[in-house]
Amino acid sequence: MDPAAIELLLNEVREGKTDVPAALQKLRHLPFEDLGFAKLDHHRALRTGMPEVIFAAGKTSLQVAAIFDRMAKAGGNVLATRASAEAFEAVKTIEPRAVYHQSARAITLQQAEPVPGKGTVAVVCAGTSDLPVAEEAAITAQLMGNKVDLIADVGVAGIHRLLAQQNSLKSARVLIVCAGMEGALPTVVGGLVNAPVLAVPTSVGYGASFGGVAALLGMLNTCAPNVCVVNIDNGFGAACIASLINHL
Repeated sequence: MDPAAIELLLNEVREGKTDVPAALQKLRHLPFEDLGFAKLDHHRALRTGMPEVIFAAGKTSLQVAAIFDRMAKAGGNVLATRASAEAFEAVKTIEPRAVYHQSARAITLQQAEPVPGKGTVAVVCAGTSDLPVAEEAAITAQLMGNKVDLIADVGVAGIHRLLAQQNSLKSARVLIVCAGMEGALPTVVGGLVNAPVLAVPTSVGYGASFGGVAALLGMLNTCAPNVCVVNIDNGFGAACIASLINHL
């Protein structure tokens, strides 16, 4: 439940459209709902401006479906990240409006219009192999009310591809840049724009990339002062930070 939903409910009570017992019924799960195996933080959007999100990895399909169902009934948009096709099938039986984004491994339900961001969030990835992480970031940012421009396969090995996108890069209010291998792309992008760059190292690369550690260290050692770094493959986290920036 977000601030707009609370305000609407209070206005309905004031205008006599909703009686007090019905309003109490809607509010009874604030601040959280205990499902036994999970405690759903319905109050999170009021505190932080971002709703509760389901991290599906490690949960059973039935657990994901049960959490998704309760969050959908509480109102607002719902997102499950790192979700398998099996988890989606379980969700779909309960909530047929849910959508599965296979590459991003995300399940979404959009049933509310979030407060729009003030500008564009550009999501940039070095190679097609980085797309799953980039798409996780793009889907998350879109669901949080941001206009997203996804720019794919513009890594530094063919830097002319990146330079051809300068207009889009420079028009973004905040940028998320995903790269594996040596992780050089965020530094290059940071040197082209006057906006925050959120660098996402991906676990893409050969043996010496150490599952994304080489890209992570390269990004942490960036010489571009407008670049900051999130964890390996954390497109979701980068999108949350980008959304907060874009809504300021």
